[in-house]
Amino acid sequence: MTRPNSRPAIDFIFMFTRADQTVEDCLAVFDVVASAGVKHMGFKDVGTDFETLVALNRRIQDAGATSYLEVVSTTPEACLDSARAARRIGVDIVMGGTDAEGILAVLEGSGIGYLPFPGRPVGHPTALGGSATDIEADCRKFESLGCAGVDLLAYRATEADPLDLVKAARRATRGTLVVAGSVDSPDRIRALADAGANAFTIGSAAFDGSFSPRKGALASQLGDILDAAA
Repeated sequence: MTRPNSRPAIDFIFMFTRADQTVEDCLAVFDVVASAGVKHMGFKDVGTDFETLVALNRRIQDAGATSYLEVVSTTPEACLDSARAARRIGVDIVMGGTDAEGILAVLEGSGIGYLPFPGRPVGHPTALGGSATDIEADCRKFESLGCAGVDLLAYRATEADPLDLVKAARRATRGTLVVAGSVDSPDRIRALADAGANAFTIGSAAFDGSFSPRKGALASQLGDILDAAA
């Protein structure tokens, strides 16, 4: 239960990614992440081979954590291929993509939750076009289709204030609101929690040490991120 004047809880999803690609040594990194106490872990379907992703997903779930695959494909058919791969891998949640109806059809009956991208994501690394009004409309549409929530690239926005987009999404969905991309400081984590986000992802900022610039070890970065989210 939230105490008076306390900040709402927010979950940290660690992404085994740098520059929007899964790192090749993700299996070697896993033990560090699990030992830090991270309970949500994700990856993307680019950067390493399919068998490695299967093994990584198995380790995440065997550790009692929730697994996520974020779709970064830029064409509709490639996004559907990523959803098919996610189903074969057996992740808990798929994030990303904008063809909600198509991806939901691929995932139907699998028990996998789906959090699509609202707005207009473009490029790789991805930037986000669209106003707060656009985000709100997309979130309402996705909720009506039965999505479990949304994956919002708030800090990649090119046309609006990031927190305005988070607040718009929160108004429009009762589901899980994840903010992905460029969450790289305690201030941003606190702002997201205050705006109503349920979770955020960090990958590159932990790997490159930019979250806590005076600390060098990945375990130290993860500890500081978890502290900021607590």
